[in-house]
Amino acid sequence: MALLEVEQLQVAYGGIKALKGISFAVEQGELVSLLGANGAGKTTSLKAITALHPKSSGLIRFQNRDTDGIGAWELASRGLVMVPEGRGSFTRMTIVENLQMGAYLRRDPQISDDMDKVFALFPRLKERRKQLAGTMSGGEQQMLAMGRALMARPRLLLLDEPSMGLSPIMVDTIFEVIRQIHQEGMTILLVEQNAARALQLADRAYVIESGEMIMQGEAKAMLNDPRVRAAYLGE
Repeated sequence: MALLEVEQLQVAYGGIKALKGISFAVEQGELVSLLGANGAGKTTSLKAITALHPKSSGLIRFQNRDTDGIGAWELASRGLVMVPEGRGSFTRMTIVENLQMGAYLRRDPQISDDMDKVFALFPRLKERRKQLAGTMSGGEQQMLAMGRALMARPRLLLLDEPSMGLSPIMVDTIFEVIRQIHQEGMTILLVEQNAARALQLADRAYVIESGEMIMQGEAKAMLNDPRVRAAYLGE
């Protein structure tokens, strides 16, 4: 049984159907990427999975349990954790306080150890641990958002456009951290417009177009697929 199963998911914004019955799955230990152009339905998919936007119909199952009626906070406590597009930092709180918020629902004694692990992944956060999040650069806030999510000890980490608006050097840093935590066993669902980088990291990928799933397969095979290269890699 997959860690996450999505079956015939439909989502609407008023009278506009954003998702028209998509289905996909993420197995334990996988890195799966959702690809597609702006407005295809990628972010909507993540919001529906995390109960941040209601679905019209369909099934979402996490850890072999239907998520109907389960709120976003409870899903997070069960290990379904998202890094949202735009980072969502608590701007008037320090880096350390933001990371502590990531562990808000935890009651175990390993929180300090996990913060040390986040600082090992992102040394710049450790250097500026007392700095207010709102005074950080976009790249630093992306590091912080990912670190905050990791503090929740996710079973499934959802990343929504983690490289958006970042410098090339910062993009390299973010993708290296994604690669590292995946190699250490983290299950990841990645939404990313940089299709080439996403496919290089992913095990499998799905392509959404206008709210419909139009393609799926092994990431390396899709990286060499002429249709994907023409539509998403600029060739």
